[in-house]
Amino acid sequence: MRILIINGPNLNLLGERNPAVYGTEDFASVLERLRRDFPDVLIEYRQSNHEGDLIDFLHRGRRIYDGFVLNAGGYTHTSVALRDAVEAVAPPVVEVHWSDIAGREPFRRTSLLADVCAARFYGEGEDSYRKAVQWLISQKH
Repeated sequence: MRILIINGPNLNLLGERNPAVYGTEDFASVLERLRRDFPDVLIEYRQSNHEGDLIDFLHRGRRIYDGFVLNAGGYTHTSVALRDAVEAVAPPVVEVHWSDIAGREPFRRTSLLADVCAARFYGEGEDSYRKAVQWLISQKH
């Protein structure tokens, strides 16, 4: 099984940005643990602060990966174009968020991706990603 994790804007600053919300660990450490915990799954990773890059990752990966884990960051709440890309690709896309977007600022409570993603996990930091990978694996069996 092949899974691509895609992180959007500002998630390259995990471990530095607002530690009270996002913690003090960078994503490289999280990715290392996910790969160790799921040795039978090829987990690849991309991050970009640019909306078009996220769309391109989905488009290019649609025939390569069995599923996507997507943390679109702020684009979750603003990007119709990213929503359309998620809807257009055949492999399932799981929406994840490090923080509890439902309990944060009002503008973060609306996800334009929610209705086109196969599943959602948020508010559990690293475990949001872990649950997304587990969910994708469960759909393959």
